This record gives sequence, C-alpha cells and structure tokens, in this order.
Amino acid sequence: MPFRSAGSGARSATSGKVSPDLVHHPLFARYYARLSVTAETRLGIGGVRDRLLAGLSGRVIEIGAGNGLNFAHYPGTVSEVVAIEPERLLRQLALEAALRSEVPVDVAPGVAEALPVKSEAFDAAVVSLVLCSVRDVPRALAELRRVLRPGGTVRFFEHGKGGGRVMEYTQRGLDRTVWPRLTGGCHLARDPIVALRDAGFELGPYRRLLMPEKGPRLPTSYCVLGSARRPEVDDTP
Repeated sequence: MPFRSAGSGARSATSGKVSPDLVHHPLFARYYARLSVTAETRLGIGGVRDRLLAGLSGRVIEIGAGNGLNFAHYPGTVSEVVAIEPERLLRQLALEAALRSEVPVDVAPGVAEALPVKSEAFDAAVVSLVLCSVRDVPRALAELRRVLRPGGTVRFFEHGKGGGRVMEYTQRGLDRTVWPRLTGGCHLARDPIVALRDAGFELGPYRRLLMPEKGPRLPTSYCVLGSARRPEVDDTP
C-alpha cells in the first residue's frame, strides 16, 4: 500500500483500490495546516510530539497523519512509518514532509475505519488529534487492533471532554451544532480514554494536559497523552 511522492522512490503495496478523495475539507485543511505549524512553538505541541513518539521502534502506522508534523519527531529506532491520511490537501503536505524525514515514511490514502493494510503488520500505532474527527470511533479502534501485532503499542495524544460540568455542557452543545461543520468533523466531547478501554486495549501510563498550559481554558484545551497496548491474547469477538 504505502507510496512516496512520484519521482522520489515511489512505491505501492496496496492490494485494493482506495479513493484518493475519501475526505475532502479544503477550507479547513488550509486553516489547519497553518494553525498546526504555529502551534508547534506557541502552544508547545512540538515538545508533546517528542514525548508521544519517544522510544518507539520497528514498523509504525500513524492514523490521520495530517500534514505530517509528527514525522520529524520519530526516533531513529523506527524502521518504517506508514502514514494514513484521507484528506487530499493534508496528504500532499504529508508527502512533502515525508521527503524531509530522517526515518522512512510512506504516505497513503485511507480512512481509520477501513485501514488498507494487512492484519498484525505493525509493532506500534500512533493516533494524534484524530479520534475527535473519525466518523465511527469503535470501528476505527477495532481496525487499530487488527493491524497491530499482539502486544503492540498505541501512542495517543488526543483532546476531549473536560473542565467540569459547564465546560462539558458547552462542548456537547458545540458538537450538536456548528463545531463539526467548521472543523472537518471534529468533536469536542469525546473521551479517548473510555474509547480505548471499551475497544479492549490495555491502558498504560497517561497524563492529562491543558493546551495551552497557560491562558484561557477553551473547549479544545483538555488533552490526554499516553500509551496503551493490544493484549497478547486477544479475546475480543
């Protein structure tokens, strides 16, 4: 499935056809691409990416790679990153970032609910600010379990509900109205920890973060950074 951009060692190992335009949010994609680069330093997201990816090794699949800002933070112990991104503009930016990466990165189209890769093919998976926007979280996490080897690691950095009753009420209200339409399907009130646990992952250490750490508390401020693993013995039906 994976491929690099044409003219730079492009290759494909996809067994089936995947539409390159599975998700198309051109206005939001342009806004996100600019905002995310600014957030690397102003909000300290770059340092969070270092902590998210530290210690990874072997083959890694990254779900919802966006514009590829994680790529520069993968340690040299990673042998290959397969980065799945459904949005056309962000995927093109990710391809450009892959060319600058010090570890091999292959960028491919696909959605989290139907990953175009073989089962038990990866040592680790990365989800970074993506579970908020997938259409079917349980199905996406079931796919994550499928493609990880038994005992494989999930690293996650996600935002979700938090801040007490008033803030959570605000988050749910925004989710029911304008927020997903303005932000490429993002939802504010999801709980990634509960979702991972319900999907059968064994939770490892995790910590709650505020982004930004200082300043006003926004509906997007309540984040969690941590790890989980696929059980060695998988008894999920």
